[in-house]
Amino acid sequence: MHWTTDQTAPSVGPVVITKTRSPIRSNVGLKAVMAVTGILLALFLIVHMLGNLKIFTGETSFDHYAHWLRGIGTPLLPETWYLWIQRAVLTGAVVAHIVAATVLALRARAARPVKYAHRKKVNGSYAARTMRWGGVIILLFVIYHILDLTTGHLNPQGDPSNPYGNVVADFAPERWYVTLFYTLAIVTVGFHLRHGAFSAFRSLGQQTPKGERRARTAALVFAVALCAGYLVVPFAVLTGLVS
Repeated sequence: MHWTTDQTAPSVGPVVITKTRSPIRSNVGLKAVMAVTGILLALFLIVHMLGNLKIFTGETSFDHYAHWLRGIGTPLLPETWYLWIQRAVLTGAVVAHIVAATVLALRARAARPVKYAHRKKVNGSYAARTMRWGGVIILLFVIYHILDLTTGHLNPQGDPSNPYGNVVADFAPERWYVTLFYTLAIVTVGFHLRHGAFSAFRSLGQQTPKGERRARTAALVFAVALCAGYLVVPFAVLTGLVS
């Protein structure tokens, strides 16, 4: 008797190599990027606001504070290096925040490709619906603000040795349009902060109706307080309270 053995290897289908998406590029990762960069930017805004309010302590005190900022890190770092490192980090945070928000928005839109003839309007806050143009206003303001009060190129005085005088010259009554643009930008930041803070509070567990009301109130108080802290300076100069 003759036995035959089939030694042919079993057929194997085509090998499919799938790319594993980086965790930071996932929706959860992008939301984490937005949260971290948002917290970093919010902390900077708080500290920067408190520094701006020193203008009410007088020219000498404010100029001393401004010069102290330029000397942070010396002698380990050359003068003003810390400020430029900080600006680079904050710029990176802003870019990462915008990119993460844009990617998430595009993915959300792609997940709902069908447009309904009678689509019910999404119940969202004003800030959530205006993030796109709000981000553009804030970006333009940051660029202008750096060229104005940081490098001095757009400031009517532009004297690095006299920061107090630069602020007074910047928001002088005849330059009311600068104050108007500053106000528009700060109010836009306030809407962003209100929306972001509310989302953060909800993520911390404020999911009940009572918790959401508390989160909305806390977010509103935070945004209004920060906006008021920033706007009081240009309007004090505009009205002559600071001169």
